[in-house]
Amino acid sequence: MALAAAAFMGVACCMAATGRDAATEARIDSLMARMTLQEKIGQLNQLNAARFDTLGAAVAQGRVGSIINEVDPEVVNSLQRKAVEESRLGIPLIFARDVIHGFNTVFPIPLGQAATWNPQLVEEAARIAAVEATASGIRWTFSPMMDVSRDARWGRIAESAGEDPLLNERMGLAMIRGYQTDNLADPTAMAACAKHFAGYGFSEAGKDYNTTWLPLPLLEDVVLPPFEAAAGAGVATFMTSFNDINGVPSSGNSWLMRDVLRDRWRFDGVLVSDWNAITEMINHGVAADKLHATMLAATAGVDIDMEGHAYPDAMEALVREGRLDETVVDGLVRNVLRLKFRLGLFDNPYIDLSRPSPAYAPAHLAAATRAAEEGTILLKNGGMLPLGLKPGKVAVIGPMADAPYDQGGTWAPDLQHERSVTPLAALRRLYGEENVIHAPGLGYTRDKSLDGIQAAVKAAREADVAVCFVGEEAVMSGEAHSMADLGLKGAQTALLEAVCATGKPVAVVFMAGRPLTAGKEIDMADAVLYAFHGGTMAGEALANIISGKANPSGKLPVTMARMTGQYPMYYAHKNTGRPPEWTVDLDSIPVEALQTSTGCTSYYLDAGKDPLYPFGYGLSYTTFDISAPRLSASSIAIGSETPLTVECTVTNTGDREGAETVQLYVRDLVGSLARPVKELKDFRKVTLKPGESKVVSFALTPGQLSFHGLDGKPLIEAGDFQVWTAGNSVDGTPVSFSLTD
Repeated sequence: MALAAAAFMGVACCMAATGRDAATEARIDSLMARMTLQEKIGQLNQLNAARFDTLGAAVAQGRVGSIINEVDPEVVNSLQRKAVEESRLGIPLIFARDVIHGFNTVFPIPLGQAATWNPQLVEEAARIAAVEATASGIRWTFSPMMDVSRDARWGRIAESAGEDPLLNERMGLAMIRGYQTDNLADPTAMAACAKHFAGYGFSEAGKDYNTTWLPLPLLEDVVLPPFEAAAGAGVATFMTSFNDINGVPSSGNSWLMRDVLRDRWRFDGVLVSDWNAITEMINHGVAADKLHATMLAATAGVDIDMEGHAYPDAMEALVREGRLDETVVDGLVRNVLRLKFRLGLFDNPYIDLSRPSPAYAPAHLAAATRAAEEGTILLKNGGMLPLGLKPGKVAVIGPMADAPYDQGGTWAPDLQHERSVTPLAALRRLYGEENVIHAPGLGYTRDKSLDGIQAAVKAAREADVAVCFVGEEAVMSGEAHSMADLGLKGAQTALLEAVCATGKPVAVVFMAGRPLTAGKEIDMADAVLYAFHGGTMAGEALANIISGKANPSGKLPVTMARMTGQYPMYYAHKNTGRPPEWTVDLDSIPVEALQTSTGCTSYYLDAGKDPLYPFGYGLSYTTFDISAPRLSASSIAIGSETPLTVECTVTNTGDREGAETVQLYVRDLVGSLARPVKELKDFRKVTLKPGESKVVSFALTPGQLSFHGLDGKPLIEAGDFQVWTAGNSVDGTPVSFSLTD
């Protein structure tokens, strides 16, 4: 008990100088002085709106602090009225929702937004989501997910910004700015939530909720940096992750939640558990019962119990029995009240029902179209694309060509799929119904029936070109949708084989929630586009790209493996003592070959050493040349306040305007720990007219060259480095420089 109280008081003291508003703190003091223990616990209790039959009474009794999943504004106001006008202290509720990639207007899934490599566009998407969601009373979203995700078997890779910590940081911060603005009290602002803290993306074997084993250097260099940036940027809330880290579930991890989040990063916002995660510590085997789970979570600093019923069921007994000091509870409650004041809920608790609905505003749909366009990746093009505005007869084939629900992707609970513009609808509008021959071939992506394939073949033969839309339904990715085989499901491969066998030009468009292992299918096609589930306007965006009205500029935010067994696969790997060199086909190995006949280096006998496509890869309808980097100096000193300037010249060498993302990579050649072969340090997206050149400049500081040792402490070591400026993680010519003492 004494230790728990001391731990909390230490956090309170260290955060005293973080710039809290004195008037707000005084109002919190006044409320706290009048609150009973039961009312305090009520503020820590978050319930699902599905419990509506008992919710109103609980709210009026002060036993609920926040509600999730209620989006009817009249119901929201009714429940808020019970809290403000019927409860003893009149403390308002916060209404929360999983607004992950749009509310009414659904944008591409976060992985698709990351593929834009355009933080400004991502911020705009989040701003639109906040404007639409707050009109329904939602003032807190459980986004952005900032989990670095390196295993496509994990379904929640769809919600991430991919495999790189810097890309996750940039995209996550853009979302936070869009949701929160610079004034949380604005009625159109939503509190953002950096989740899942931490390590969830490293779930063993890509299986959701699974254990993670994360040494300190990996935690400090890869997992934690996006979250630290979020805390520094003023994100209002954090969410614990479901997984355990090295045996300690996040919801009971005092080191992570108090030592790192509160003490080191000075975070004074709200920390919420994930759904039922506190009670699930019993399943983990670290808590005997709800009393034990509540004790672990409260002393770790988890402020809100999301639908776990541990705090309301067990916390009062712990305090009454003297096992949990009430000052710990007070600390949790203060954080919740502070968020409610910052959101302006005490002064403006109700939704203005006279406010016109912003849903599907023309500007919102236009932004969703741009996001889906910029997130579409051109993987292959033998000259077939773009089709132009008069391509003749176009066969539109495949189960994703007209799938208005599935193109919305995972976690789109407020998607109105009748508002989705599908590729079929957009291409019919663009080319005229008489010029579009539709034959889906399959009813849905898992359909194994071959009955519809002949109709698809007939359509392709009657057309001048065929465009096949394949991939995976929305339900095939996202939370609890891990996959052991990432190949196309159902009879989709058979469909593509049959269509390609007609000899007609075939473009294949993948619409999926993750990178699929589709090398065979890509080889069949004349052109390939990859579009992570694109939301409401996915079809419009794809029609624009297919026709050439828009030029693709998307880049892979994740490595695309050749085979599922290569995962986890990522560009920033270590070199090993025997770097991979083997590229020979498995069938070429002689029978009764010597053990060493294929070379003893780090590769797969059946997949070689390379991915199908590398991180950062993406083509355009034009071409670009990126020069080798030019450095302002050959060395930079540790502690120098003057950064090393790295610049390159980017030239559009093609015949149409396009955008290229210039990526800056660095390698530390010798360190006290083995260092990655490359690390992304910056990127810049530039748009160029044909023949136009621009100089792109980056500032590289000594701090960007640091890393963490085995003890988790930061290191910065003198030595030799290489730097690349390139359009993806494998291209470019390195230039050397030194970091000196």
